Amino acid sequence: MCGIAGFIDFQKQSDRDILQRMTDTLIHRGPDGAGYEFFQAESGFVGLGHRRLSIIDLSETGKQPMQFGNLWITYNGEIYNYNEIKIELLQKGHSFIGHSDTEMILHAYAEWGEACLERFRGMFAFVIYDRQNEEVFCVRDRAGVKPFFYYFNDGLFLFASELKAFHAHPGFVKELNKNAVAAFMQFGNVPGQHCIFNYCHKLKPGYSLRLSFKTRQFSIKKYWDVYNAYNRPKLNISFDEAREETEKVLIESFSYRMVADVPVGVFLSGGFDSASVTALLQKDRTEKLKTFTIGVPDIGLNEAPFAKEVAERLGTDHQEFQCTQKEALELIPDLPYYYDEPFADSSAIPTTLVCKMARREVTVALSADAGDEVFAGYNRYDYLMKYGKTLQNIPGFARNILAGAMNRVPAESIPYLKNKYNFANRYEKLKGLLQDPSPRQMMLSLSRQFTDEDLKKVLNFSPDKLKTLYERTDLKPEFYSPLAYMMAIDYQTYLPDDILQKVDRASMTVSLEGREPFLDHKVIEWAAQLPDSYKYHNGIKKHILREIVYRYLPKEMMNRPKMGFAIPIGSWLQNELREKVEYYLSDSRIEKQNLLNRDYVKKIKADFFNGKKELTDKVWYLLMFQMWHERWMEQ
Repeated sequence: MCGIAGFIDFQKQSDRDILQRMTDTLIHRGPDGAGYEFFQAESGFVGLGHRRLSIIDLSETGKQPMQFGNLWITYNGEIYNYNEIKIELLQKGHSFIGHSDTEMILHAYAEWGEACLERFRGMFAFVIYDRQNEEVFCVRDRAGVKPFFYYFNDGLFLFASELKAFHAHPGFVKELNKNAVAAFMQFGNVPGQHCIFNYCHKLKPGYSLRLSFKTRQFSIKKYWDVYNAYNRPKLNISFDEAREETEKVLIESFSYRMVADVPVGVFLSGGFDSASVTALLQKDRTEKLKTFTIGVPDIGLNEAPFAKEVAERLGTDHQEFQCTQKEALELIPDLPYYYDEPFADSSAIPTTLVCKMARREVTVALSADAGDEVFAGYNRYDYLMKYGKTLQNIPGFARNILAGAMNRVPAESIPYLKNKYNFANRYEKLKGLLQDPSPRQMMLSLSRQFTDEDLKKVLNFSPDKLKTLYERTDLKPEFYSPLAYMMAIDYQTYLPDDILQKVDRASMTVSLEGREPFLDHKVIEWAAQLPDSYKYHNGIKKHILREIVYRYLPKEMMNRPKMGFAIPIGSWLQNELREKVEYYLSDSRIEKQNLLNRDYVKKIKADFFNGKKELTDKVWYLLMFQMWHERWMEQ
């Protein structure tokens, strides 16, 4: 994994020094080396930059940017099946200098053009510059594991793994996209292809972009879509057959992620997802896997005892890292720098901590993200299956009365339930569900923090609603089910916009390559065709994955309440972080920015400090935006 950056400048005002400055903003992504190639083409100047984190082919033959004939590449990621593709290319007469997957990509593109993408299994974002045809070809992997930002304005095309690289180019126009500010307030991130700056975009997962120097136009093309998997008939096989085949698919995917020329480890929390990765990888290995877990006992985040029990049963080389609340709090001021768009998932803090600790021992770490999206693990699927029809059967007037009553009764005043994990936030979400309990609205209600009505109150401007993938209706009626609908939406929205962005920045902050075994496209293409009841069965989430894990670990060990990767944000905001809240949400700052409604922010802040814990996430979102704004708009 690495960092890439560069430009195509049709005005011919960029140079090699600018390229180097852009690229070196990403040194945390690639501390092992750097490469800068600058071309003065007739149509414009081209810069390709690369920061290297050496994983495969540690020699100089793996250095980037890399050339093959008229093709140059700068690339971030891993193609796990590169050796198999390389054999096919050798049979076609290709010869190779080194053994990197980067060199294989160049030869595959020369042989098959963009059709080479069909063969790639992995995570990747790359740019290929074709000097002969005067064009660049940009690609992002199917699930969106690797980031790819681009900017196009006034004859200047920029690309990078992170937005911070754009700030190093003097031609970059730093202009706030107010519609994206509104979207952030709702989702806690800037969703889909949108970006916090005007003229900036993210290349969507499963898409490629081709820019012609002659026309100065680019075309964007979809080469993979998760709906192609969901829009197929469900497999007519028994549960036992499905379990056997699912295990084979997972073993193949997980094993691919162990390919590296450096030490590899696995994040182990003690839950079903990470236990399945560890169990299936360890079962046929004589060498012990390196596994890691983290605990922050003084804030109640400590899955270490469960992880240790799992590790002992599976026989891994396990390490526990203990951190303090102070170490966790010390990360918060740096979040706006590494998450250089506004980002409000507070689990970025423990995720960064565990990456920091693992980096002491390994360069590559496997995590178990996407198990929930692939095998139906989220609580919202529970709500849908258990309560969706019940809520829909309650008359509208009765639901409105109940929602009104909840508005008058704060979550903090409800005995017993107020102490349940994440209750205040769930209580707030239920109010939205009562207004419209359809699967579509349920998805939006459970995904948004500020509603459309809230936005009118909190913003000092009237935004245009950004088009997001939450609105997609591509699931064909004959294959539709509420569960399939929600899972497909999650795979395209919450997964790349939140989870994968969080893990990428957290791991790259400390120069650690994070790999996602559940995100091999073969896994989702298989799982999407399984009957819903194999994934969600009689109130049991991730049913088929659990049954696979039970082969290696006892039920009594695994069947415990999910702890989650949550931290006590509400308590911190009211205590340790209160000074920051008062500063960043002060009347003077709000008025100076002229983006937020001073009186409404003031009311949210006052209500929160007076005991309305259900406002925790709203206050956190506001704080994260304000801290981001100071770092990137005021300096």
